[in-house]
Amino acid sequence: MVDDEAIIILQLKERLTAMGYCVAGMAASGEDAVDKARSLRPDIVLMDIVMPGTMDGIEAAKIIKAELDIPVIFVTSFADDTVIEKAKSARPYGYIVKPFNVLEIKAAIEVALFRKAAEEEERASIKSTLEKKSPVTDAGQIAQDLSYLDLPEIKTVLLKDIFTEIVLFLYADPVAKEPIFKFALEEGLKKGGRNLFAYSQSTLQKYFPKEISRKELYTHRIKNNEGLALLPILERCTESLLYPGTTDSLQILLDFSETEEFDSILAIRNLLLSKKESGTPVSGIIAIQIGKIDHTLIKSIAKGISKIIVSTGKETTLSFAHHTFATESVSVVTQSTLDDVVKKSLEPVVLSLLDKPLSGYDIVHEIQNRYKVIIPHARVYTILHDLMENGYLEIKISGKSKLYCTTETGKKHISQKLNDFKLAFQHILVGGSGTNAGTDDKKV
Repeated sequence: MVDDEAIIILQLKERLTAMGYCVAGMAASGEDAVDKARSLRPDIVLMDIVMPGTMDGIEAAKIIKAELDIPVIFVTSFADDTVIEKAKSARPYGYIVKPFNVLEIKAAIEVALFRKAAEEEERASIKSTLEKKSPVTDAGQIAQDLSYLDLPEIKTVLLKDIFTEIVLFLYADPVAKEPIFKFALEEGLKKGGRNLFAYSQSTLQKYFPKEISRKELYTHRIKNNEGLALLPILERCTESLLYPGTTDSLQILLDFSETEEFDSILAIRNLLLSKKESGTPVSGIIAIQIGKIDHTLIKSIAKGISKIIVSTGKETTLSFAHHTFATESVSVVTQSTLDDVVKKSLEPVVLSLLDKPLSGYDIVHEIQNRYKVIIPHARVYTILHDLMENGYLEIKISGKSKLYCTTETGKKHISQKLNDFKLAFQHILVGGSGTNAGTDDKKV
């Protein structure tokens, strides 16, 4: 653990030790962190970014990753885009913003350890395959073939259709899962067939009273010490799906927020995978709260499942591409490119809402309600901050709320910007020629 604030590092050490981790060492500067990592060779490093000395946490992380190949998780108070962009160059295995919940730390550690183990297994497997194909292949060629494993990490997940495979969804924050689960149930009901929602704790049933009463959606409460009760239910749900002429399928959403009976979860996973392999049309999500399990259990539950999604906090965004998208239309881009697109698209939306005084909270929720998307609050507040810095916005107090109000200069600026965006979008939509922009038969 690396942090120049002794109180934070001692409190964190105490909590991690109580969870069963062994804290190999502590450092208070980047230079000390590198020296300790070289001598102690820990499995993972929790690294602050801004510290005294000539070497900050990002530079220290780069050395530790390049020289020792030890995973680094940043734990810092800084969350602005400039710092995050710089931090990416160190290829961290996680980025946690203070103040943090200790379960967030645990989840980040377990996911990082799991990811590191998976990378090492994949490297070993690819190297073995290459050597078998060509025993005389030199080390340089093997290293070149393995280079794709060092590509920038992609944090946004695009899936063509979540109801074609068994998907493993690992989450740390129970609140963050609800919108994803609601979406999954809605999409499953649209698809038709049989839908099963099994849960340890949930309030989502209130959104689907008609579907439950019509038996379009079956629900089951997973009680403590009764996890295996799901096995006969799944057997009954799937037993007729292979009958000649049957066109039904089974979509599942199994949420194990209580993980004490891990053997039961494995047994259920094994049953579903065996059904899938035998041709039974079953698909959907197995969800597990990872704050309560370690990386060895994550590895065991993930075996045989090709699609895995990890949500470590409220800021994580999962994007499911519509099922009508062709697979060739979905491209993988670096996170920096994706971030730039999101920021550029978000700016005109925020500007269009500033025609009246609004709080930052109101702006975020208006975007969510109007466009049905979840945007990290920090992105919205960054745009508002920049507008204030340039004198285009001012804050007025109304009761307990801080309202963002446009200044006279700001009204002119926002009007001009929105007009610029409008012209740019029109140019893109009509193909840039401009010749059809005014015709009646041109539909966009």
